Amino acid sequence: MHDIVRMFDRGHSSIMPTIYQAGGYRPPERKRHSQSLSLAEQEEISRCLVIKQSIREIARRLSRAPSTISREIKRNGGLKNYRAANAEQRALDKALRPKQCKLLVCPDLCRLIAIKLGRAWSLQQIAGWLKRQYPDNGEMQVSHETIYKTLFIQTL
Repeated sequence: MHDIVRMFDRGHSSIMPTIYQAGGYRPPERKRHSQSLSLAEQEEISRCLVIKQSIREIARRLSRAPSTISREIKRNGGLKNYRAANAEQRALDKALRPKQCKLLVCPDLCRLIAIKLGRAWSLQQIAGWLKRQYPDNGEMQVSHETIYKTLFIQTL
């Protein structure tokens, strides 16, 4: 992958100075989905369970569906073991993308991309060629955005 980045350093990309000045491509900030339970709501669930409130009462109190509250409790320890901090941490952990970088796990794909970059192909040309060359093999296809992000997130 470092060889691919060196090709960009040789002038194959006019955006390199901007990327280097900004310190690389930054991943987007993590944001909670608007319909997800907030930490405050999780804490309220925890407090309500301690005083033995029913799921329907908790749902009414939080203006949420009882099924939402029920699923939250079941997936995070049940009625007796629910803890807001644990539920919050589990939600954050689950939100992380477990996928590895496609170019790291598929060296053949990485090699093909390096060859095409060495021939001064654009990222869009490479992505289009891969799609045509390997129409039934998703492992050998990648978008130009993925190539770009992979190069600058993984190597800087």
